[in-house]
Amino acid sequence: MQITDDIKYIGVNDHDIDLFEGQYIVENGMAYNSYVIIDNKIAVMDTVDTHFEKEWLENLKAIVGDRTPDYLIVQHMEPDHSASIEAFTQTYPDAVIVASAPAFTMMRQFFNTDYTDKQQIIKEGDTLNLGTHTLQFVAAPMVHWPEVMVTYDAKDKVLFSADGFGKFGALDTEEDWACEARRYYFGIVGKYGMQVQNLLKKAAALDIQTICPLHGPVLKENLDYYVNLYQTWSSYGVESEGVMIAYTSVYGHTKAAAELLADTLTKKGCPKVVVADLAREDMAECVEDAFRYGKLVLATTTYNTDMFPFMREFINELSERNYQNRTVALIENGSWAPMAAKAMRAKLEACKDITFAENTVQIRSALNEGSRAQIEALAEELMAK
Repeated sequence: MQITDDIKYIGVNDHDIDLFEGQYIVENGMAYNSYVIIDNKIAVMDTVDTHFEKEWLENLKAIVGDRTPDYLIVQHMEPDHSASIEAFTQTYPDAVIVASAPAFTMMRQFFNTDYTDKQQIIKEGDTLNLGTHTLQFVAAPMVHWPEVMVTYDAKDKVLFSADGFGKFGALDTEEDWACEARRYYFGIVGKYGMQVQNLLKKAAALDIQTICPLHGPVLKENLDYYVNLYQTWSSYGVESEGVMIAYTSVYGHTKAAAELLADTLTKKGCPKVVVADLAREDMAECVEDAFRYGKLVLATTTYNTDMFPFMREFINELSERNYQNRTVALIENGSWAPMAAKAMRAKLEACKDITFAENTVQIRSALNEGSRAQIEALAEELMAK
């Protein structure tokens, strides 16, 4: 793949993987992106997962031929991008490794060496001249590891964005960018909204025409669309008007309440209602939807004087990612001592700017006339907000 006249894609697709980072379902695989800049001097941008180092080195060789890369620029030290550093240095022993000081510390941890004899430490504002291309390094700590640097090529106006603007999925599959980028963002980067905001402010000062992330497709057209989504996500804003209803149910009665609320909201004209069974659906998809919409309804049974385990896990996932600026409503079920609403509220009160609905629905075992009336009142309140 040719990015510009001088910048080529040398990454790989991984269709063997089932869980990215050991937890995220990736039915369409993953792309580990790497790039090479051909100039008076040659710079390679990041490596790939160790299982694909041979393919990656063959891709690099096909581009550079008999020339030897002068630099390997390491923007991010997660092994899906750094594991082939050792193979690279064995193949090109004279190349200089360019990275931040914390990245070299991590290299010693991963490889038992920090390549002292060939390291070039970079920091915010440093530049590297390749000939006609000058690379400018921009610090991006905690987006989403502390050592991260991103790189701007002033000649071709390309931002090498590390894990920023990445998504799940290999590059040889067709799928909606926003859906898998949103799931990727909130799953992996979501906790660090403030740090992403800081990076976006720095990027706004650059004339960027192409974004080259370490996962997902190269972005060249309508960049405002992608940047605006990142602005919304990293500021914990509401992307889409609607209500997400997340439930757990043991014998089907809490599920019936969730479905009744969804049907009532739809009939009242709610623009979008999403219903998720937390015990059966991809938890990362559920987290994604909770951040996408402005209103969240949590419905669960009382379990050991608390809430059902999948609901506890879901709320933990949200709070770990700084869930905030949302309206939350609660539905609890309990045959003899309903306590789930109190438990859910207690865990969510630690989140910033959560507005709790005035109406809380309480079900005693199964829906009846009284709890149906409570669901009607809750639907009215959610539509009014």
